[in-house]
Amino acid sequence: MANKRQFLSIRQKIYLPFKRFFDILLSLLTIIVFSPLYIILAILVKCSSKGPVFFKQERIGKYKKHFKILKFRTMRIDTPKDVPTHLLENPEIYITGIGRFLRKTSLDEIPQAFNIFAGQMSIVGPRPALYNQDDLVAERDKYHANDVVPGLSGWAQCNGRDTLPIPEKAKLDGEYVKRFNIWFDIRIIFKTFFQAFRGKDEVEGMNRH
Repeated sequence: MANKRQFLSIRQKIYLPFKRFFDILLSLLTIIVFSPLYIILAILVKCSSKGPVFFKQERIGKYKKHFKILKFRTMRIDTPKDVPTHLLENPEIYITGIGRFLRKTSLDEIPQAFNIFAGQMSIVGPRPALYNQDDLVAERDKYHANDVVPGLSGWAQCNGRDTLPIPEKAKLDGEYVKRFNIWFDIRIIFKTFFQAFRGKDEVEGMNRH
């Protein structure tokens, strides 16, 4: 384990337990405070189309260990499996009515508070790749971006999101690993909130630019 953390500075190693403490605290508060919203959104998702309330998908975690990410389901159950939405030719035909709103506001992501509480994710970190995104995982290996806990949002998410080519996305994830500290995390959190409600840099489908 020590060898895997050699890329971190002493200050970053000191910050890690505090980062985990804040992850536990904030994710627990989110689950408790927003529990009425969880219930309302769950009912809307269930009533909008056939299928489960939650969508589970295999993602790459710290040290490339797999875990199941949790989201509110925003697409029909006949959507092609394990294909990033921005790679679908016509994703609009699969997205549900409530799903469009949830994706636009990023409210579909809030169930990941449970992933954060469990330690599979952090509030801030490289966005977890799909288990079959070998090209992205390989690029992240160059920057130790697979050796940290993935996040609900990250530096790459704030600087292009779906519009970024894989090498640039991995490079930004590596920049986060190199620079991360409490102030950088706070900056990313505020920038994420601002962009989420603007729907900035969200691409739905291969034909969207």
